[in-house]
Amino acid sequence: MTTLRAGDLIQVGRAASVQFVKPIRCRVIRVLDWITYDGWCWLDVYQLDDKGDAVARRSIFVRPAGLVVHRRTVPVPVGQQRRSGSIVRPRTQR
Repeated sequence: MTTLRAGDLIQVGRAASVQFVKPIRCRVIRVLDWITYDGWCWLDVYQLDDKGDAVARRSIFVRPAGLVVHRRTVPVPVGQQRRSGSIVRPRTQR
């Protein structure tokens, strides 16, 4: 089974669920921990348009093995996010 994470870009088509006759592209918000049939899961996603902009928020019931993952996110440790080439460190409270 495909391991999905928040931020993954996916294509959802018929292989993932029969309701998606026309494939859609989505960005995963989170994988819901709801009890489902074996090999299926619920996802909170943003549906994307052709430019990659979010046009709708959806909860979808799919088979992760049938999803096409276009890009995986790379986890960035807290305090190591980059902005303009510099490392942003969390402020310490005084």
